[in-house]
Amino acid sequence: MFIYPDNLKAKATLWLWQLRDVAIIGVAFLLSVLALAQAGSMIPLVGTVLYAFLAIQVEGSSVLDFLRRAACFLFLQQQYYEWGQSCE
Repeated sequence: MFIYPDNLKAKATLWLWQLRDVAIIGVAFLLSVLALAQAGSMIPLVGTVLYAFLAIQVEGSSVLDFLRRAACFLFLQQQYYEWGQSCE
């Protein structure tokens, strides 16, 4: 079921994921099955399932979006704080 947003500015979704996430999950799943068949390793499949779980959209936000914002705030972007009273 393909659902396009009413306001035509939000991102299109398919079930509980954005279309970009559906494409990433599909390609990763195919590569994971190939790795499982060739090497017998379940690690890529576990990573794909973990990404699929974290990318589920609920009310326009996902756990993955929250983790990205938290990483940017805590580690990737410099925070600027100015202490003291303003001179007016």
